[in-house]
Amino acid sequence: MSDLAGDAEKSPQTKIALRARLLTARRLLSAAERSAAAVKIQDQVRLLVRRTAPRTIAAYVPVGSEPGGSALPYVLAEELPAGGRLLLPILLPDGDLDWAPFSTLAEGPRGLLEPVGPRSGTDAIRGADLVLVPALAVDRTGMRMGRGGGSYDRALSRLPEPGPITVALLHDGEDVDAVPAEPHDRPVMAVMTPTGGFSLRPDPEWTN
Repeated sequence: MSDLAGDAEKSPQTKIALRARLLTARRLLSAAERSAAAVKIQDQVRLLVRRTAPRTIAAYVPVGSEPGGSALPYVLAEELPAGGRLLLPILLPDGDLDWAPFSTLAEGPRGLLEPVGPRSGTDAIRGADLVLVPALAVDRTGMRMGRGGGSYDRALSRLPEPGPITVALLHDGEDVDAVPAEPHDRPVMAVMTPTGGFSLRPDPEWTN
């Protein structure tokens, strides 16, 4: 599930141009390329969950060309330890995100797949041990750029300090040197790409 841009965001032109370039690159990916990238991301996600053993994961259902593929929630559910839970987002009318445990998915606003069942509230993300978020780009400091709707910036702003591991899933080429940042933008702690795998942010090599 992406950040969903409306007319509210007034981003700098550099940010708008970078977003447009990355969205175009995603649209040009073939079905075979998207599938191969999704499999690699899913394999790496399995390893991350096995290594960190989170009791609660907050994630999302990728749509279109987003990394991870539509099977991502099922992969996460398979890897959860006994008694663990997977929270998925529900888009609210104001663009914020509610959360509900993963069971059955149904089509929600704008064609997004959302969990069916009792909602846990916007603050439910605070109880997660691992948070996987969509992104169009992340830079070497961990600054994340979404599609402009601000849904995940709001969700990430609710996390406690010290908080859970926050990981943005990207395609190759979306792990960039710098992202134009605005006051509402929130960073992540790590990225995952099909070829580069899992890497922490800030990038140690960048800060040395």
